[in-house]
Amino acid sequence: MPQHRPVHLPRPTSPPPPREDPSAVTLRQRLAELRGPAVTPRPLDARALAALAANPGCKRRALLDGAGVDKAALATALGSPAPFGQSQFAFMRGNAFEAKVKADGGTELMRLLHERLGGPGEPPHDVAVPDLTAAGPQGRAARTALALREATGAGGWALLDHPMLALEVAGSPAYLEPDAVVVHPDGTWTVVEIKSFPMIDGSADAAKVGAAARQSAVYVLALERVAEATDGAQVGHRVLLVCPKDFSNLPTASVVDVRKQRAVTRRQLTRLTRIEDIAAALPDGTTFDPERSPEELDTAVESVAAAYAPECLAACELAFHCRGRARAAGAVEALGRSVRGELGGLTTVGAVLAAAAGKEGDPADPTVAALRRAAALRAEALDGGSVCR
Repeated sequence: MPQHRPVHLPRPTSPPPPREDPSAVTLRQRLAELRGPAVTPRPLDARALAALAANPGCKRRALLDGAGVDKAALATALGSPAPFGQSQFAFMRGNAFEAKVKADGGTELMRLLHERLGGPGEPPHDVAVPDLTAAGPQGRAARTALALREATGAGGWALLDHPMLALEVAGSPAYLEPDAVVVHPDGTWTVVEIKSFPMIDGSADAAKVGAAARQSAVYVLALERVAEATDGAQVGHRVLLVCPKDFSNLPTASVVDVRKQRAVTRRQLTRLTRIEDIAAALPDGTTFDPERSPEELDTAVESVAAAYAPECLAACELAFHCRGRARAAGAVEALGRSVRGELGGLTTVGAVLAAAAGKEGDPADPTVAALRRAAALRAEALDGGSVCR
């Protein structure tokens, strides 16, 4: 009988894993070189993004934040340390207050939400609290997106505690972590911001509320990316701000409309120059590694254009260094954005004084004419004062 040889069919092979974009790998390596081989990248948070959006012309901050450079360590290495950040006591107090607000499955938080944003009836009691545990920020962002879709599809109340959101900034992903996001039965998603500053007689410090609104606007923008891929979802533009009531530790809340802050932040983030474009223009070997000498770091920092303004002192660790350089160069930016805007083509204090004294400048220029008129009025006032004396 003829013998039949077994036929070996080719085994099915799984498709090869997708290859990573070589340009993305190159950019990641370049950013690692910029911050230093032994430096752990500092993640972008909503507070930094809000500050970056408020000053989109500052390529220096865009690059340093995008590369994850530790700006506080860099400022110290440059000899211009900034007393920047939250005290340990305030940090612990804020964590304790947030834990109090979210205790018992967020019962108090949901009561405040229903009181300020809910409809008639009792506060919601059957609230789902999904587990958002995952490996790494990318994993947590994916788990958060899945939890938001599942909660919206279920049509009930859900409380996401410290979700992770992703937002592309200047061509680089930023991972953001709001205090909480509440999913309503109608598919609305509400950002919850918990702060430790007091709300006295129903109102809080306007500057602090404004900063919280700008920070929340960043979360809203990131949530909108997930909502675009979720049927029936919409992101609310009214944020729940929870603070201690008066001088107690009891929580109270108010609603903050962030539509204006959202529009401004979105426009400003769109204007940011892409990080790879800024990095490509740097000289070879540029690095912001704090272990380098102050001279090397100073050269590296000055190779990236900055847009200093006095407002930077409250939002950037490098502000004192940039202020010192702006003052040394006599730049009118050190006097404030409004003054800079009024002076037109006069970019230094020396040029302004020379124009006011009639030594330089075109008399037909309205700015020069106004400066000379102001100088004449000042001289007249001083002469009149000396006669009276």
